[in-house]
Formats: sequence, structure tokens, C-alpha cells
Amino acid sequence: MARLSKRRKNIMKEHREGALYPLADAIQVVTRCATARFDESIDVAVHLGVDPKRSEQNVRGALVLPHGSGKNVRVGVFCSEAKQDEAKKAGADIVGGVELVEAILSGGALGFDRCVATPDMMPEVGKLGRILGPRGLMPNPKLGNVTDNVGKVVKDMKGGQVSFKTEKNAIVHTSVGRASFTPKALEDNVQALVDALRKAKPSGVKGQYIKRMSMSSSMGLGVAISVSSIGTGRGT
Repeated sequence: MARLSKRRKNIMKEHREGALYPLADAIQVVTRCATARFDESIDVAVHLGVDPKRSEQNVRGALVLPHGSGKNVRVGVFCSEAKQDEAKKAGADIVGGVELVEAILSGGALGFDRCVATPDMMPEVGKLGRILGPRGLMPNPKLGNVTDNVGKVVKDMKGGQVSFKTEKNAIVHTSVGRASFTPKALEDNVQALVDALRKAKPSGVKGQYIKRMSMSSSMGLGVAISVSSIGTGRGT
């Protein structure tokens, strides 16, 4: 049996296995356990009462976290020349049209973590499906990143917008900030995520919608959160 490090033993002392924590308490436990030598990401996993095999029950969307994500997000924009100045002024890191698509197809580095495309560019961007798709970067109208309003979307992405979608086990997993955030900032960000999930609830879903939640840091243990401790809303 592998020996537990001192750090791991200290983390396990903080965590009561099987316990269900109110959100504020869960944040305290998770951030106290985030003792790595870098500013750990604070992540939330939400198990939804949906059937991901049914396309009409796939939950996906995007929101701007009230206190940002704490990440330096590189944004790429696929647009015509007429929109390129707008994208650059909004803070986009990489901007281009057909030539950018061709450069990526030729093996060029992506150089971005999120991307936006104008509707007229989608026939060209579609050629990148095998490259962008597996990385979760393919622009999608449902996520709001296929738009002519590139300036606003770029600013949102740079300012802390996160996207979410159900994985095959009906779980949504996303970052809600960093260990250096104040407890109040993390609590506000989690509340905003839950509100967005409630708003995105498919009309055909019956019974309990948000079934379970947990929070963890990059190098820490998962802590179960009491869903009833996060505001109120229909369908929880």
C-alpha cells in the first residue's frame, strides 16, 4: 500500500467521508485543503436527473461568473475582415478568416482556449470539426459563440464566462474560480452556475433535476454539497 504524504493526511483530516456539507462549509473545507504550490482551480460537479442519451435532454449553455473564473483565457475569433477590428479591440488573442482556418488545417497551433465565429464563417470553420470538436472548442449557436456580436462575446469570455454541458453520465463539470478567491466570491459563482442550470432545465424532465453536487480543488478531495443550501428554485 502506498504511503500517504503529510499533505494528503492533513487533507483527509479536514474531510468527513460521506458528509453532506452546506455550500459555505464545503467552500471552507475545499479551500483549506488547497495547499498546493499554485493557485488551485475550484471545480464543481453537478449530477442532473436527465437522460443524456436523449438529445432533447442534453443540458448546455454558458454564463459569465460574477467574480470571473480566475483564468487567463485566450480567445480566437473566426470572422471576415469587416469584424476583425471589433474582435481585436475587445481583446481577442487570435483573429482571422479563411486564412486562419487554412493555417490550422495545415497543422498550425491553435493558440486559443475558447473561440467565436460569425455565422458567415461557419461553413469554413466546419472544416475544423475533427480538430476543434474533440477539444470542446467547436463554435455552437446554443453556446452563444456563433454570433455577429463578436465584441461582446469576446469581452464575456475574457471576463470570466464559462460553458457547461452534460457528459455521458449526466454530470456537468466546470470551474467556479480559484482557491485564492474569497469564500463569498466562490459562493456567488456557484449560485450563478446553479441558477443557469435551473434555467436550462429541459421541459420534459420530471422528478428531481439537480440530484447531487460536489466541489473539489485541483489537487484535493471531493466534498459533497447539500443542494438545498443553494438558494431556491423550481425543479431542485
